[in-house]
Amino acid sequence: MDSFGVYVHVPFCATRCGYCDFNTYTPTEVDSSHAEYLDALGRELELAAARGLPAADTVFVGGGTPSLLGADGLARVLGMVRETIGVNAGAEITTESNPESTSPAYFAGLLEAGFTRVSLGMQSASAPVLRVLERQHTPGRATAAAREALAAGFEHVNLDMIYGTPTETDDDVRRTLDAVLATGVDHVSAYSLIVEDGTRMARKIRRGELPAPEEDAYADCYELIADTLADAGYGWYEVSNWAKPGGECRHNLLYWRNRQWWGAGPGAHSFIGRERFFNVKRPERYAQLLRDGHLPVDDSETVTDAEAHTEAVMLGLRLAEGIPAGLVGEGARDVVDTHVRAGLLERGARLRLTDTGRLLADGIITDILAAE
Repeated sequence: MDSFGVYVHVPFCATRCGYCDFNTYTPTEVDSSHAEYLDALGRELELAAARGLPAADTVFVGGGTPSLLGADGLARVLGMVRETIGVNAGAEITTESNPESTSPAYFAGLLEAGFTRVSLGMQSASAPVLRVLERQHTPGRATAAAREALAAGFEHVNLDMIYGTPTETDDDVRRTLDAVLATGVDHVSAYSLIVEDGTRMARKIRRGELPAPEEDAYADCYELIADTLADAGYGWYEVSNWAKPGGECRHNLLYWRNRQWWGAGPGAHSFIGRERFFNVKRPERYAQLLRDGHLPVDDSETVTDAEAHTEAVMLGLRLAEGIPAGLVGEGARDVVDTHVRAGLLERGARLRLTDTGRLLADGIITDILAAE
């Protein structure tokens, strides 16, 4: 049977970063406590388990800021997943954590509870860049937290970077990479900044208080990151993710390989059978529906064969393993040939992005899907 995952969304943050458009709430934005959330989460997991789901091979607690629950709260979350849906032996169990809400005792508590992986939001080692992003931690706190997690006994620790922030320089990126590599973590994620409508950053750019990100600079930053990580022994396995051998995130691979998962918590998305559905976003409404005995689903859709094919190409081509060459429709063969000749794709039994092709991944995927 294919791997099955459980995602748990923790919708709380101490403050809101200027670039963030996730389903998160600060204390002034929501009339719901952590205790009410945990009670409601337990009810959702019980209702999910009643559908006869397989036990989880991966569990991922994201947010938001899961570390605001503390090690005890996260241990309770994991315990509820185990007692309801179930967790297989050898499962990968991850939680995201914000550096400013962690400590050596916190990491020791996570390890004792059964977590096997920690993902830390670093974003940058530059104080000016962190100020632009409105991150609360100091430049050195994320790497200190990574060392604490490793010292506690975690084998798998990820640091998240963001590149392309307005005002960021190549030297800022180099300093961040140097700081990441000095920790010895086995996984690095690097995402280009996307300025989402409705965020404070978007409003600042619109008012001229910040320069707009330079799209042309993204490729240069990506090449710098990719080359530096490759030289340090990290292999890319997805366009934005690098790991030392054995350090790949199994839960995220589950998404990219189009496997099944249950998403619990306010706003969480699920994919079960041919059905995609997502929960109501507001924590108060989420808790009320569950108190009334209902799954908190806001909307759902049945995935058609055509949509499943599109997702398989769109997600699979971002992976280093690529997709079966025969998956691409006949109508796109000329487009594929063009990209192969241009050195952007390599074709054998599987179709894969080349190193140069990774810089243009979104455009290549769009070209193939449009031609089909």
